[in-house]
Amino acid sequence: MIKGLFETHLYVADLERSIDFYKNTLGLTQCYYEEGRRAAFFWVGKPKEYMLGIWEKSKEEVEIRHFAFRCELGDILDQSVSFLKSKGLKPYNFLKDGSDQPMVFAWMPALAIYFHDPDGHVLEFIAILDGEAKPELGVTSYEDWLKSQ
Repeated sequence: MIKGLFETHLYVADLERSIDFYKNTLGLTQCYYEEGRRAAFFWVGKPKEYMLGIWEKSKEEVEIRHFAFRCELGDILDQSVSFLKSKGLKPYNFLKDGSDQPMVFAWMPALAIYFHDPDGHVLEFIAILDGEAKPELGVTSYEDWLKSQ
């Protein structure tokens, strides 16, 4: 019966700041705004494919959440880090090597890079990789992943 995930919602401390971030920084299409409920909604990907809702709450009610945007492999490899930096965002990974390059979660396998929104929510760009999962590799660089294939 379940075919996928359609929407997710976040609480944010400043609705206008977050609208600006998701619309102008990340480039999502705003599809609805409701002043009375202090909420805004965005299409992620094609319209009606996936939706993100943001709701303004007091700072105390904002709990940090995580979600990932599905991306094309080439976009993550060739554009993600420079895109994030050009928007004033700090890309990061879990490689513990001081780099800010995308990493591979070998158990999926998937290539990913992380960053934060203005409230500190943990956002991710991710692309599923071809090939068999190799959980024994843990989190690894893309170069090391390719060598393992």
